[in-house]
Amino acid sequence: METHSVNQMASTLSLLVRQIRYEAAGINSYELVHPEGEDLPVFSAGAHLDIHIQPGLVRQYSLCNDPSERKRYVIAVLKSEDGQGGSKSLHESVHVQDIVKVSVPRNHFALAPDARKAILLAGGIGITPLKSMIHELDRTGTEYELHYCAKNQSCVAFLDSFGGRENIHFHFDNGDPAQGLNIAALLSRPENGTHVYFCGPPGFMSACSNATQNWPGGAVHCEYFKAPVADSNGSSRADSSSTGDGSFSVRIASTGQTITVPAETSLIDALAEAGIQLETSCVSGLCGTCKVRYLEGEVDHQDYILDAQEQSEYLTACVSRAKSQLLVLDL
Repeated sequence: METHSVNQMASTLSLLVRQIRYEAAGINSYELVHPEGEDLPVFSAGAHLDIHIQPGLVRQYSLCNDPSERKRYVIAVLKSEDGQGGSKSLHESVHVQDIVKVSVPRNHFALAPDARKAILLAGGIGITPLKSMIHELDRTGTEYELHYCAKNQSCVAFLDSFGGRENIHFHFDNGDPAQGLNIAALLSRPENGTHVYFCGPPGFMSACSNATQNWPGGAVHCEYFKAPVADSNGSSRADSSSTGDGSFSVRIASTGQTITVPAETSLIDALAEAGIQLETSCVSGLCGTCKVRYLEGEVDHQDYILDAQEQSEYLTACVSRAKSQLLVLDL
């Protein structure tokens, strides 16, 4: 079968690992620069990039340095022994003077330009995008407070960047979440003009999400490192499709080709089987690598990055399915 590569490939850069620095227990930061010293593409606070660790192993990491910097990107990575191997492989196989392939940064976790105040909540390594935000908020003079939750001080990355500020608060639970920050109390009352940003591990994300249920939707922003586990009331992907057996059809606008997506097959896999390759990375609706525009149909999105406006035009092919019998993709 001939495979057609659709123009969805993200631009990539080959960058030099100039420095690796120990930041906290299990956390290294990686400074990436252009081999010839050229400026790098601009990024905004909250952005992330893909890093190609090994062939077939691509992971997303938030940029944590000042967005005004043009000569470097800095990411920080917590080595996970029980994950899927990405962080462990990066810690063990990427070294100073290596050349690594990365994507141009993209942002699904941007600061709201009209916010009067920002409340930032970091759980562990979730500090990375928030540190970039702090650089931007300091520059614009926007009021903010950071609540950095960690097991203990040895787990705090970039500690020397945060010391001595009255608006930065550390919360150590020594391994018992009940002894940490009372997130529900902190966020119990929405404040006019205040936006909330949070990032961290699943339990922390769930606590923040629950605490912001009474906040206006547009004032709450978050970034997940892994897809949340669906609760017992969550519908399955097959159940969300309009047809009785969970299948639906996709039409390619440019060619008229129609593809059936069975209940047990993801949209991205059905497209690939039909010879249409979209680039993927997280395959869980977290990174936006496989984002594609749709022209017709009703989508069950299931991603964690697109806002309501984006979802009216785009879907993430790795997790999205159809509520209608047909989706027409702008391919």
